[in-house]
Amino acid sequence: MYISKTKVEVRYAETDQMGVVYHANYLVWCEIGRTKIIEEMGFKYADMEKEGVLSPVINVQFSYKYPAKYGETVEVRTWVEEYTGVKVTYGYEIVNGEGVTCLTGTSEHVCVTKDSFRPISMKRKFPNWHEVYEKIKKS
Repeated sequence: MYISKTKVEVRYAETDQMGVVYHANYLVWCEIGRTKIIEEMGFKYADMEKEGVLSPVINVQFSYKYPAKYGETVEVRTWVEEYTGVKVTYGYEIVNGEGVTCLTGTSEHVCVTKDSFRPISMKRKFPNWHEVYEKIKKS
């Protein structure tokens, strides 16, 4: 299983009055991690969009373990938890500089045509992506 690692500095604007990261910002950080793993696979999400394909989120499951705080740098760890050829589930772990897990979770995505929002087969439309997802997904 391949794990992508991305550093994110916790910015003041991402926190509440207590200096604790507001929960919705973890979604943004996971998107950063997801974009990074796709780039590390050798692809760009923007290229998929140019082909008329989108990859909307259909489910998100997060478990908040420990608060990330202003001034810290966290590491977003991202991997392909599950891949079916149509649906991709990414796994996430966000860890602070002390090695404490702040969040674990997953997000599920389905590739759809931009015009109809109908699901498509990655294997048929993007065989190169399909091959890499099959190679790096969690066994």
